[in-house]
This record gives sequence, structure tokens and C-alpha cells, in this order.
Amino acid sequence: MDWDKLRIFHAVADAGSLTHAGDVLHLSQSAVSRQIRSLEDSLSVTLFHRHARGLILTEQGELLFDATKSMVKRLDAAAARIRDSEDEVFGELRVTTTTGFGTLWLAPRLPALYAKYPSLKIDLMLEERVLDLPMREADVAIRMKEPSQADLIRRRLMNIRMRLYATPEYLEQAGMPATMADFAQHRLICQNTGAAQVAAGASLVQQLMAFDIPSTLTVNNYFGVLQGVLSHLGIGVLPDYLTEDFPKLVRVLPDVESGEVPVFLAYPEELRQSKRVAAFRDFVTEEIFAYRKRQRVAAEGED
Repeated sequence: MDWDKLRIFHAVADAGSLTHAGDVLHLSQSAVSRQIRSLEDSLSVTLFHRHARGLILTEQGELLFDATKSMVKRLDAAAARIRDSEDEVFGELRVTTTTGFGTLWLAPRLPALYAKYPSLKIDLMLEERVLDLPMREADVAIRMKEPSQADLIRRRLMNIRMRLYATPEYLEQAGMPATMADFAQHRLICQNTGAAQVAAGASLVQQLMAFDIPSTLTVNNYFGVLQGVLSHLGIGVLPDYLTEDFPKLVRVLPDVESGEVPVFLAYPEELRQSKRVAAFRDFVTEEIFAYRKRQRVAAEGED
């Protein structure tokens, strides 16, 4: 199929007019019309219904327009990646991470990234499903375990642990538990052990559930768990990186925590030279370095 004819068809379908498409393409109306007729002849279909108010796509035309829209989008994305060889950072960057980390840690820090690169367009995809980076379902991933896919560049960002937190208001009303057995007097807020989550967090929840806990609230992501805790509903199992942004949370049973959970940033080998990926990678790395430094200073101040 002739790409030039498809390009002209796409412009006509997008504009709904031969004249307007000709203006965009810098072609005469008659030249545009000839190309559309030639395409229709080659496909043996009618692509447009013609009437005095303009052009309307036929069912076959709609199918072809869907295809050309996808082609144009991919070409635009390819052109943006090619332009990444320049110094300017701009264009779309598709980032995937978990709902909890994306909403509670990453999103609140993005204003600083946009301030540095105002032409950047981030498509943040928050879900527990692991997207396929080599198949380009996303450009960059932040994951709570080391990626196993081949042809990925990966960087370990930090380690986190799941711990127990509550609000001062809840603890004033319900009391501070001194042992795990005291959970019999409290409500536990956590992810359901059947929900997609890190194994260390699920293991801690299973350990807690072994006690006679009369009331629970289970949510399928840590953002929901946090909202339950902030609403003074009970004691929540939450990642320790929350303590900086929510300093009023009180840690409960300081000796109880999950094993370490590694956090990795990964992207395909083919994006090694991408300016957008490099800008995002360096930004996240700097933010985590600064966070860890503040945590060390705070810990030294407590000694």
C-alpha cells in the first residue's frame, strides 16, 4: 500500500475536507482528490461518503483511519526519540511503577522534574502488572524487585521495608500496642495477602494475621492503606519511605518490620542514549540520594 496515499488519506480523514487537507499538505484540491480516488480503486472500496457539508468516513474508511492514526502516533514517537540525540529534553516518556510508589513517592516529586524540563510529557502508568519493557509497553520502570527480562539496563535505587504506622489520634483513642498479641485490641489495615504486592510485605501481613485480630481493612494498594491510616481507622502496614512526607505518622512496634525490598529502575538497552530517559533516571537517583542522606542525618541525630 502506497504510504504517500495513506498520508494524504489520513490528512483528509482528519480534516474532513479535501480543501483543508490540501492546505495542510500544500497540495491542490484536485491533486488530493486524485490520490484518494486512486487509493479507493486500489482497495476496491469507498472510503468517504461525499456531501455538500464535507466528507464522512465509511465503515471501511474508519478501519483505515484507525490504522493510520496508530502509524502516525508511532512515527511521531520515533521522531521524538531520534531528536533525543539533541541536548534538549522534551517529548513523551512512559513511566510505569506500582500504584503505591507512584502516588506516594514519585508523583509528589515530579514538580521539580517539570521545573527543570518544562517540555517533558510524562505518561505515568500505575499498576501492579509488570509491563514488558523490551516490547515497549513502557520506556522506564521502577519495580520492587530486580527485573528478570533480558536486554534491560537496571539500577538499584534503594531498599525499603514494610513497617507498622498509625496516627497519634488513633493511638490516643485505642492505645499503643506493646506486643504483637496486643493486636487483639486493634484494627489492622493492610493489603490483602492475595493482592499483587512484594513478597516481604505479604509475609509480614501473614505473620500479623496469625494473631486474633478482631477487625481488618484490606486494600489492594498502599495508597488505600495510607488513606485508611490517615482516617484514624487503625494500624497500617506501610512502606518506610512514607515517613518523610507524612512525619506525623507514629511507628508502632519498632522491632516489627518486613525483610528488605529492593527498588530497581530499568529501561531497554535501545534507550541507552535517550535524553529523556537519562533526565528521568538522574532525577530519580538524585532524589533518592538526597532522601537517604536526610534519613542518615535524622538517624544520627537520634543517637
